[in-house]
Amino acid sequence: MECAGKGSRTPCAGGPPTRGCHRCRAVAYCSLSHQVSHWSVHKSECKRLEQQMKRADVLNDFPFAFTREATQIQVFLFNKARDSLSRNVEVLADGWNLPSELCPCTGPSSPIPRRLTTWKDYCEWRCIPFYSPAALLLHWAIQLAIHQSLLPQISYELRIHYLGPEKELLQLPVFGELQALFPGVRMHIDLVGPAVPHLRNGEQIHLSYARCSQMDCRCKDSVYNHTESRTTSDLCTVTLKLHAGCYHDCYGELAKDSFPHIILAPNAGIAAYTSWLPTLELIKEIKVPAIFSDYCEEASYLAACCISSATGTTPKIKIQMNPFRQPLRVEESALFLPCYSNCFLFGL
Repeated sequence: MECAGKGSRTPCAGGPPTRGCHRCRAVAYCSLSHQVSHWSVHKSECKRLEQQMKRADVLNDFPFAFTREATQIQVFLFNKARDSLSRNVEVLADGWNLPSELCPCTGPSSPIPRRLTTWKDYCEWRCIPFYSPAALLLHWAIQLAIHQSLLPQISYELRIHYLGPEKELLQLPVFGELQALFPGVRMHIDLVGPAVPHLRNGEQIHLSYARCSQMDCRCKDSVYNHTESRTTSDLCTVTLKLHAGCYHDCYGELAKDSFPHIILAPNAGIAAYTSWLPTLELIKEIKVPAIFSDYCEEASYLAACCISSATGTTPKIKIQMNPFRQPLRVEESALFLPCYSNCFLFGL
């Protein structure tokens, strides 16, 4: 947390900002002088931030056993599990660093429920206990499930253009869970962004369920995997393809082979990066539904303003809380607003 008046004519006082705005409680200052000088800027946002802070309790509400520690600045109960996941993202291609009872390493035991709108719904369906840290990675894949109402009628194939991947590039096997979320559908996801290494440009990856750490689990059984593949008629495949560069530069070649049903841009940061401008203009031109997310409501508000300015239209999908946001609070924020990966959704 830094002083909201940082960058003023006078330098910040030493130490963390401790003088908060008593109205919105979303910003803090290092001194009274900085608070007074910054009011001309803050007064236009103060009431809006105040309303956003009122939703903090709802945003911090998760069913997980580690929620209280994850949503406060305290010791995280699953330090070892969290560390193992953090270390394991580079080797996740070989499977989860978790036992079978804590992660979805095989297909579901029952059909996907009609109502799948919360983490509680998902964990109960996939028989994952609430003390499992798997949700810290699964949110990348599960967020796609809530966009189904925006998709055209699809029978056997779904093509997604996924913009700006960063952390996901080290956690790609988690997208294998889409087989369970879209049964009977062949999924092709093009991941496009400047963070994709040029050495991996054009790389294609075929996914199944990421395997658990237990050697005696049936996810290691070649007979089981072969039977499961035949049962689904090989249609429940998930294929990823990596593309290095900005979307507006890559789109021409992409569209030749894979015109999208939907465009997704998690944690987009539209207001922070001017490179989004030509991409937004392109998305408006091709008339494909596009869903964006950001870490907090204020970032989403600023992004929506940028979209309106760039396209001349207001976002068709209003800012809304993502029920499948990552259940681990982001503490390195410039505001006291609750921040989570994929926290709020909005779109064209």
